[in-house]
Amino acid sequence: MTIHRHFDSAEQAELFDVVTRISEKELAPVAADHEARADYPRHLVTRLGELGVIGLAFPQRWGGGGQSVAFFLQVVEELARGWLAVAESVHLQALTCRGLARHGKDELREAYLPAMLEGRLLGANCMSEAEAGSDLGAMTTAASPVDGGYRISGLKTWVSHAGAADVYLVYCRTGGAGPGGISCFLVEAGQEGVQVHPPFAKMGVCALPTAPVAFDGVRVPAVRMVGGRNRGMLVAASVFDHGRLGIAACAVGLAQAALDHASDYAKQRRQFGSPIASFQGVAFLLADMATQIAAARALLLTTARLMDEGRPVSAEAAKCKLFATDTAMRVTTDAVQILGGSGYVRDHPTERWMREAKLLQIIEGTNQIQRATIAQSL
Repeated sequence: MTIHRHFDSAEQAELFDVVTRISEKELAPVAADHEARADYPRHLVTRLGELGVIGLAFPQRWGGGGQSVAFFLQVVEELARGWLAVAESVHLQALTCRGLARHGKDELREAYLPAMLEGRLLGANCMSEAEAGSDLGAMTTAASPVDGGYRISGLKTWVSHAGAADVYLVYCRTGGAGPGGISCFLVEAGQEGVQVHPPFAKMGVCALPTAPVAFDGVRVPAVRMVGGRNRGMLVAASVFDHGRLGIAACAVGLAQAALDHASDYAKQRRQFGSPIASFQGVAFLLADMATQIAAARALLLTTARLMDEGRPVSAEAAKCKLFATDTAMRVTTDAVQILGGSGYVRDHPTERWMREAKLLQIIEGTNQIQRATIAQSL
């Protein structure tokens, strides 16, 4: 179906066309095979980095594209239409760079940021712990002062890019209890004491590795602290809104893929002498799917433009994440219903998309947390 896009320049339109071709010709055809083998497509993420996709919304000073957040999110959506794991990986890489770009010292940014934005160095955020998911103030991973730096010990979990990442942004306790005693450090994956555990056997998005990462007395120089001492939650806060919007963009792209597939199937599948798309029960499902996706996309782009204007968007970003991911869950479930038995088997991608949509309701803050954030804003 036709999606009406608005670009600020011919350069944006040209790059978007390139991304569309990659999504349709290089991502979608190989997604099922990679997902079945839980094989992370590092080469595809690196290629997108070389094209400038990861750094689109970053300052040119650090090798970014100087483009709007709104345009970057449209690109993420288009990637997710082809393969969610790649879109999420691009989003996660940009998210890891976000805290470093905003709060890192110039020395640290110059050393790492250009290579990360180009996809040559893969990054990962290490926030969650077994007892500190939505409640980050409960984290126990600690960084103790030593000569010239710190020694980090603790276990992080649900780390996306774990095992594939070259650098980790590790949030750990340097002060008292609660969120006010947390700092953030950049740790290289090859350092002594960094141990990646076996990846989780997930229900979906299997090609994107997620695993616990242990830090056993890992030494880091003081210059690798991102932001100030006990100011790590400010670094985290700078990525929360971007994180919610990025997942919302992934959800819109995933839902669009499901709608496209279900619509094509309904026009071709015949029962009682007619295409099932002509039956009101199916046609109304498709109409609702299309309407919900259009509403999610409009909410996302409106919020992204507010962010580009420098306005606070925390509550609006929570609304985007909540509505878009709930929409993706409904749309993918309805796509399976439209395909009937065919939707339940792996000959069609709808069952995979349904499993993948569930993840989006959980990561970057569960949708219950988003509702709490929205309620507080009221």
